[in-house]
Amino acid sequence: MTFTIEPIVPSPEQSGVDFGCMIHDLDLAKITDEEFKKLEEAVYTYQVVVVRGQSHVTPEVQFSLVQRFEPQVDTYGHGAQHRASESIIARDLSPFPTVPQVQLLGHGTVKNYHGIEERKLTHPSHRSFHHTTLTPEQEAEGKTRFYRWHMDAALYKLNPPRITTLFGFKNPEPRRQTLLYDDGSNQTLDVQLGTTAFISGQRAFELLPPDLKDLAFRTKVKYAAHPYLWMSKAKSRSTGLGIVTEGKEMKPEELPPVEEQAIKIYPMLWKNPVTNKIHLQVHPSAIEDLIIDGKPLGDLEKARELVYKMQRPAINPENVYAHDWEDGDFVIFHNRGVLHSVVGSLKDTDTRIFHQSHLACPADPVPVTEEDFAPYRVAATASA
Repeated sequence: MTFTIEPIVPSPEQSGVDFGCMIHDLDLAKITDEEFKKLEEAVYTYQVVVVRGQSHVTPEVQFSLVQRFEPQVDTYGHGAQHRASESIIARDLSPFPTVPQVQLLGHGTVKNYHGIEERKLTHPSHRSFHHTTLTPEQEAEGKTRFYRWHMDAALYKLNPPRITTLFGFKNPEPRRQTLLYDDGSNQTLDVQLGTTAFISGQRAFELLPPDLKDLAFRTKVKYAAHPYLWMSKAKSRSTGLGIVTEGKEMKPEELPPVEEQAIKIYPMLWKNPVTNKIHLQVHPSAIEDLIIDGKPLGDLEKARELVYKMQRPAINPENVYAHDWEDGDFVIFHNRGVLHSVVGSLKDTDTRIFHQSHLACPADPVPVTEEDFAPYRVAATASA
């Protein structure tokens, strides 16, 4: 007997959310081959799959499931980059002793937990990463921000994982917060404390006007070597969508040795392997340059501004799925098809225990071909 897929029904305020589904009748600790095949297809079709009632899942079970999506691979998606002391992701992740491909993250002190004697966890805060910050008074009033929009990816040496799993073992009390964009738009979003926010790369592409669709098709993104060290002194925009250009990126001599062949250059547009839909898929914080029609742009600030112009409509409130976590929720998302962000300003008294796992994929993302893009050229010509 297979499980039931329930597409997420967005609220009227979420008119642009056309992805996501819920599953209530599946035990991930006992998943059969038939069930896994259906689950795998659902992840690529719905982009974000929430499997409820999985509080019994262990780190070993989580890793086993992730490895079914990526057989013969056991390298954590960030490789060893997350262990570099100055890396911006080092502060957020702690590997489980017996299964280092599964990371412990959250907020509060954890004791005697799956081989971890004691660990103090800190929920990522915009205060440590944003160029401007909310005031203590605003946070006390329940205001918050997106922390950093991203896909899970090393973006140096290793290819992005196909999927990411997030297991919410324990969540803080379900308070509501008001998310502020703070970019002059006056946009806000009502969210659960500690939500994870998702946007669809497919929607991001579809929102582009014809000229930017064409530009995206002709553009490749060059990512910085050792990106999470490179950006460690830089600060983010108030929307969490990319970096403010102030010249604070680490210089080459400050970084570990760079292997030129390990630098990642990917197309802006990636193809969904199941639906064949086109996704605008860019990690905005890690870009070093854009290559347009084979020529480097050669201007970091201009590259960031162009990517921001392309991606900003996709994070409008109506396009964001902000998941309301319940204890035991196990979320599997198409990491090559969506971007996500940590959200929330937690108090010292709040407790949050999450497990995260993904594996570096041996294959590059699937590029969009001339044939794939042809219908958009025809549509642009017809509307001209």
